[in-house]
Amino acid sequence: MTSAMISTSRAWVRNAVLGLALAVSGAGVAEAAKTSLVLGMAVEPAGLDPTVAAPVAIGQVTWQNIFEGLVTIDRDGKIQPQLARSWDISADGLTYTFKLQTGVKFHDGEAFDAAVAKAAIERARGADSVNPQKRYFATIASVEAPDAETLVLKLSKPTGSLLYWLGWPSSSIVGTRSAADNKTTPVGTGPFKFKSWAKGDKVELVRNPDYWNKDKAAKLETATFRFIADPQAQAAALKSGDVDSFPEFGAPELIADLEKDAKLSVVIGNTELKVVAGMNNARKPFDDQRVRQALMMAVDRAAVVEGAWSGFGTPIGSHYTPNDPGYVDLTGVHAYDVDKAKALLKEAGYPNGFTFTIKAPQMQYAQRSSQILQALFAEIGVTMNIETTEFPAKWVSDVFKGGDYDMTIVAHAEPMDIDIYARDPYYFHYKNPAFNDVLAKVQATSDAAEQAKLYGEAQTILANDVPALYLFVMPKLGVWNAKVKGLWANEPIPSNVLNEVQWED
Repeated sequence: MTSAMISTSRAWVRNAVLGLALAVSGAGVAEAAKTSLVLGMAVEPAGLDPTVAAPVAIGQVTWQNIFEGLVTIDRDGKIQPQLARSWDISADGLTYTFKLQTGVKFHDGEAFDAAVAKAAIERARGADSVNPQKRYFATIASVEAPDAETLVLKLSKPTGSLLYWLGWPSSSIVGTRSAADNKTTPVGTGPFKFKSWAKGDKVELVRNPDYWNKDKAAKLETATFRFIADPQAQAAALKSGDVDSFPEFGAPELIADLEKDAKLSVVIGNTELKVVAGMNNARKPFDDQRVRQALMMAVDRAAVVEGAWSGFGTPIGSHYTPNDPGYVDLTGVHAYDVDKAKALLKEAGYPNGFTFTIKAPQMQYAQRSSQILQALFAEIGVTMNIETTEFPAKWVSDVFKGGDYDMTIVAHAEPMDIDIYARDPYYFHYKNPAFNDVLAKVQATSDAAEQAKLYGEAQTILANDVPALYLFVMPKLGVWNAKVKGLWANEPIPSNVLNEVQWED
């Protein structure tokens, strides 16, 4: 072999080795999965503690990410153990004994045990409690912690939904040292820790390296919640990659366009979001059942779904979704019928109709639904003025707490919340002892079939009495990067659970 041939051979080998190294290096870069996620939300929470305020956006950031409960609700809507590893319910339904996890610590280092769990429940049920679901704890007569691993709840009467309620964001177990500051600097036991909150922009979480449940530790290192109210801006952020996912995308009319983008996945699932036009049953003319029924008969639900949400949605005839046990399709009880609606208004003393105002939040579904209702009511001689009301702050103060409204419209997100019509006070100002009796019977039994039957009776009462106009259930319009895996397709409870989320290699 000549020196020239040897030189050429060496050069070939050197280049081949270099090329192989570059190929391996390049493959390594290509296969390295991302460990951060930017998730978009339309509504920014006013605080970050779900145990002191009601807006669902709080839980959508913090529940199962920062905060955990004795039990949890999984992606299929089933109750699963969490900080309680097991439980036993006495034969009479009055004593719940929980065996707790050991070795659990809050993000600030405080140890979780029965004493801490007891303090959290006492805080939720106490006289000074501001828990948004304080009623969930109303039948707990006493809380005992006989040892560090045992928590005992003694009830004043059987409460068939108690375990389910204990899985809610409002039932999160908070630490004794950190509870007072959770609104702005939340501390929990979950797979993510709070890092920062730039109000008006984003909340940042980081992986909890000391998470107690190694089998369910977060796969992401960081998660950022970005708040983008405008649907066009949401779509632009998804297309540009500034946002990786919008689990509740706010512009159904843009879904068809987004489905054409190969970089994105569009996943349409179910939710508990019941779009309801609530009426002030204590204010004329809505205190007259005939007026409420006439307004319901003036509503073409199919037209509302098409016009408000581009055909995405399921019409409902009561405050209940097809996902829930005992669902009954009651859309035919006061079906769309303009002539019957006019006749009923005349019978009620309003032959020429009347004028009222709807306080509608700024969200698109509420604005669009209101505009369609306005046109439909005009067909029976009723004039409805639309007043845009900022949500959540103004709506909560004026409507939810103040009760100062004629009609409003909002998507009720809480699962199985038909019992809101039995609450006193509640913003509908609806009172029906017969309905209350049915709901009481639901809690008196733990038999699933009997509960489903009773829920059917409750739905029927509301469909006939019409304390609110029942419009449709919104679907979950999820749009995210096609390489993102593990987000929930359905929403059995308002949430963005991130511990299983990861990027595909």
